[in-house]
Amino acid sequence: MSSQPMGATTSFRQWSFFFVVLVVLIGVGYLTLHSVPEKMAHENNHPQFQLVGILALLALFTHNGIFWVAAVLVAGFQFPDFATPMRNIADAIRSLGQSLAPQAPAEPTPPAPQTSTTSEQ
Repeated sequence: MSSQPMGATTSFRQWSFFFVVLVVLIGVGYLTLHSVPEKMAHENNHPQFQLVGILALLALFTHNGIFWVAAVLVAGFQFPDFATPMRNIADAIRSLGQSLAPQAPAEPTPPAPQTSTTSEQ
């Protein structure tokens, strides 16, 4: 005869199953939480989508919450586009400079040979 009561094995299996399911659910919740910034950036078609993904991945592997907060902030706000207006200004200045540039003078025509009408005698 065994010294354990009959229900001890059943109770152990139930608790083991409960804790395995609990660990899996906590893991799924943790990974889902870390993918929130990427989902936000993907839905908004954010120009810095790769940066958000890298920050979220760093937060996942380093367990450093500041990376996750930075990823949420970057995904949540659209930064203004400074490059396009500057490019337009540069193009306008370039075209203005080309239109005001002095035209190169045409090739000078060689002087016509002079004929003398007076004779020297």
